[in-house]
Amino acid sequence: MNNYHKTKRRDFLKLALAAGFSTYFLDRGKSWGQNPPDTSNKADLILHNARIATQDDRRSFAEALAIRDNRFLAVGTEKEIMAYRGDNTQVIDLNRRTVIPGINDSHTHLIRGGLNYNMELRWDGVPSLADALRMLKEQARRTPAPQWVRVIGGWSEFQFAEKRMPTLAEVNAVSQDVPVFILHLYDRAMLNGAALRALKIDRNTIPPPNSVIEKDSNGNPTGMLIAKPNATILYAAIAQGPVLGLEDQINSSRHYMREMNRLGITSVIDAGGGGQNYPDDYQIIDRLHKEGLMTVRIAYNLFTQNPGEEKADFERWINIANPGQGDDFYRLNGAGEMLVFSAADFEDFTEPRPDLAAKMETELTDVIQLLAENKWPFRLHATYDESISRFLNVFENVNREVPFTGMHWILDHAETISDRNIERVKALGGGIAVQHRMAYQGEYFMERYGTKATAHTPPIKKMLAMDLPVSGGTDGTRVASYNPWVGLYWLVAGKTVGGTTIYPEANRLDRLEALGLYTTAAAWFDNQEGNKGAIVPGQLADLAVLSEDYFSIPENRIKHLESVLTIVDGKPVYATEEFSNLSPQPLPVSPNWSPVKYFGGYHNDSKISFISPTPSKQTASIIANSQSQQHLGLSSLSMPGSLSRFWGGLACACCY
Repeated sequence: MNNYHKTKRRDFLKLALAAGFSTYFLDRGKSWGQNPPDTSNKADLILHNARIATQDDRRSFAEALAIRDNRFLAVGTEKEIMAYRGDNTQVIDLNRRTVIPGINDSHTHLIRGGLNYNMELRWDGVPSLADALRMLKEQARRTPAPQWVRVIGGWSEFQFAEKRMPTLAEVNAVSQDVPVFILHLYDRAMLNGAALRALKIDRNTIPPPNSVIEKDSNGNPTGMLIAKPNATILYAAIAQGPVLGLEDQINSSRHYMREMNRLGITSVIDAGGGGQNYPDDYQIIDRLHKEGLMTVRIAYNLFTQNPGEEKADFERWINIANPGQGDDFYRLNGAGEMLVFSAADFEDFTEPRPDLAAKMETELTDVIQLLAENKWPFRLHATYDESISRFLNVFENVNREVPFTGMHWILDHAETISDRNIERVKALGGGIAVQHRMAYQGEYFMERYGTKATAHTPPIKKMLAMDLPVSGGTDGTRVASYNPWVGLYWLVAGKTVGGTTIYPEANRLDRLEALGLYTTAAAWFDNQEGNKGAIVPGQLADLAVLSEDYFSIPENRIKHLESVLTIVDGKPVYATEEFSNLSPQPLPVSPNWSPVKYFGGYHNDSKISFISPTPSKQTASIIANSQSQQHLGLSSLSMPGSLSRFWGGLACACCY
């Protein structure tokens, strides 16, 4: 895909106005019959015989659309749109399928995730623990030394038919001598014996503060690493594993974007991450952008990497970069989600809420004042209302001296934010980006805080009622999955991935409203209002044609939706089923042993190909004889020894 030499938006709008589009684009209350457009400007592409959810101001549906260059030219009835057909126009019959604007995930970690995607075995959406263990067994067979098998988040034991996590005995039985690392949310990781040996974790290893290495009755590590609640122990461990080579990282990033296209994602806001330093760790995505190989638009935020030196990081970046620099495919969005490490309020709901350090206000004030003075939009990870109150005190104090006017600043997550703090966010001109983390952790939250508190966590209906900018995202990949349809299911059905109802009907969204959070509403969060998010003339031509009708299928089917045709910048980037002839050229997976080659990404029955369809006798015996774990049950813990050689001096929670 060539990202250059595109028609500039202002030039397109001049063309649109000249063509008479004021009837739809500038004055949508009128009809084309009263002021018909000039159809002499012919379309490059027409899609028709469809049910198009335009997400325009009227929440209207259309039958057909026309695309010229990389923007929507016209939207309307079959008759109206066919008037734009010229000799060179490609016309595609969508067979009455549902069309939506391309999904914009307002909080994810695509850049980091892309570098690792081809290395990771994904349990996202896998329906049973037995299936997950079979996948692990087969991948262990084909993974060469010194590589590991890694399951890095995106799953919950409640999605499994067995409603439990694997035991360490089960993991060891199917993986043998290949190191295995399995991340569960932000609360623990399971390592087999080979991984313990690779990391040199033994009875003398000391964990970092607020974390635990589980030991057996003899004082030996079992393979369970536990955040209590600091997740340094988890990410320091996975950071010790081998990485892919340069060309494999490029291939991996392309496959990850193609996987997002499969799910109808056309844009994301990348929230940075631990170990993702700018500009060094952006070289792969920079190269893909320069070569015109991006199939997902990315607005990226810069995440500080140095505890105690956060202000210096942002001073350096302010000197070399500016928010908004780039183009419609790749642009800098601002700062965050980590602004200062002392503000990290870990969202491990298996543990009590952490209290933030007393120094947080001073450190955060220095950074926020710097960003406000330089008009850098920012976002901040904020789980608990108690933390949010302290953050807002800082923001209000800075705002008195340096107004936040027009900055589009963001709080991320905000599961337990109060009505009063929603009002404070609105008064300061901020927005709240919510993600479907509760779909994966709702059972844990309910057990700790009760049903009543869970029922409005986060209080999205109240945010919307207060006319606050609110958007939807996934926070993929390390806690929740990158699949936005799980988020839409969560918002509409009010249920977790395990089917537990956590929200009463009064706190759920209707389907159009939920979809809006992932399309039109998300555009505010990367300063792209009016440029993308809706299927209306003049906006970027990004859309997804769905596998089923989102608006009529049973709620449980929403989380299984995919795209059968995804268009970005006016061109197909993913196509299957009756549109397979439109699919881009196949992209081989590298390295050859990659789990993606054999299992794909988010679970799809057609992509699973086990060498052994059933567990071995040894594995079956262990599964049959294992005690079903209580989902919060842990064995007795002890912490002797020295850990400095393992953690490599890491003292921060680079866990997002």
